[in-house]
Amino acid sequence: MFLERFRSYLQFEKRFSVHTTTAYVTDLQQFQSFLNLTETDFSLASNQDVRAWLVDVLNEGASAATVNRKLSTLRTFYAFLQREKLIDSNPTLLARAPKVSRRLPVFVPENKMNDLLDGEGLFGKDFEGLRDKLVIELLFGTGIRLSELISVLVTDVDFYESAIKVLGKRNKVRIVPVSTPLLGLIKEYLSLRQFFQNLSPELIVTKEGKRAYPKLIYRIVKRYLDYISTSQKKSPHVLRHSFATSLLNNGADLNAIKELLGHASLAATQVYTHNSVEKLKSIYKQAHPRA
Repeated sequence: MFLERFRSYLQFEKRFSVHTTTAYVTDLQQFQSFLNLTETDFSLASNQDVRAWLVDVLNEGASAATVNRKLSTLRTFYAFLQREKLIDSNPTLLARAPKVSRRLPVFVPENKMNDLLDGEGLFGKDFEGLRDKLVIELLFGTGIRLSELISVLVTDVDFYESAIKVLGKRNKVRIVPVSTPLLGLIKEYLSLRQFFQNLSPELIVTKEGKRAYPKLIYRIVKRYLDYISTSQKKSPHVLRHSFATSLLNNGADLNAIKELLGHASLAATQVYTHNSVEKLKSIYKQAHPRA
């Protein structure tokens, strides 16, 4: 009963995506299985139960970031139960999150991205070649998330205003500017896309004309980043990081980058300043005679 009410709360009140809601519920189902070992349920869970589960998750090899996410799920869940007067006390209040070492976002330098996108012969001129190039160009040229990319409709592209309407997290809509060359690529791609029958309304589609799916986008990104990057991490989010880092390195205002990325707070955007500092350090070491 608790889980179903919480699921409805996430979907209809918090307006979380299906993916986020599923992640929350999966965490809670894992906690429920742990509680079942001692014949305890959600309403009777104690501070000790919460701490014991988090330790168990760590011992199974989960990272500190994963444990923090699961603790955040529990805190949201029990705050909801308290608000609904389904429990008297919150067992997560004394739980402490493990420290997480902050890693710099992985990104591809803009000169390498230019080599990839301006190079001859890597992308074919057929439908799949143009689509693949458009995927890379959109991710790097707009900084949109994977989930946002596959949800963009053809009608979301505004050629007159040179912009794309993006549906972000928690169903927040934002307008992202698009360069003239990228608009030209979209027009070229649409000229081939129109020949499919029973087309999906989304901009990015499979070779059968169906809506693109996450694994397809991952495969496209990895395939082309393999040409220019030796990093182990080659995901759509790397191109989002590359977009933000390039803007910052070229003097863009941090608040503007925040709006373009669709971040809820400036704190999430500030992580990119560390990449910029690292670049300055590198330039200093190479250029200063006493570095």
